Amino acid sequence: MTVEAARESDVDFELRVTGGAPELFKRIYGKDVSVCEQGEGDLGERMARVEAPALIIGSDCPAMSPELLNAAAGALDDRDVVLGPATDGGYYLIGFNRAVPFLFEDMEWSTPKVFTETLSRLADRRIGPAILPELADIDTGEDLARWPELQ
Repeated sequence: MTVEAARESDVDFELRVTGGAPELFKRIYGKDVSVCEQGEGDLGERMARVEAPALIIGSDCPAMSPELLNAAAGALDDRDVVLGPATDGGYYLIGFNRAVPFLFEDMEWSTPKVFTETLSRLADRRIGPAILPELADIDTGEDLARWPELQ
C-alpha cells in the first residue's frame, strides 16, 4: 500500500529495505522502483543516514495516501521539518530540509514518547514543524486487527 501511495504521489521515492535482498523487492514492486538496503544499526541510526531533503515514511501505515505525501512535501516549502503523528505516540512520517541528527540520537524507539520527545527536541532548537493528521500504524497483531482488509 505504501509503495502504491508513493507511486501515485508527485514525490520521487526510494525504497529502503532491511531483512531481504533488494532484488526480491524489485521483483515484487517492479524494476522501476529504486531499492537499496537501510544498513546496520537501530532505527535512529538508519534514519540518520538519509540525506536532506527527504521524507521518511514507514511501511506500516495503511492510511498513507498520495495526497498526504504531497502535503508533506509541500509543507517543506516553508518549514524545515514535517511530522505525521501516529496514534501510538510515535510518528509515521518525518520530513526535513536539512540534517537533523539530533532527532534520531538516543531516542527510545517504539515507545509512546517518541512524538513528544521529537517535538521537545525541535522546540529546544526553535524549529516549528508542520504537523500532518494523526494516523494509526501497525505494530502489533491487535493493530492489524483494526484493518481486516489486510488480513
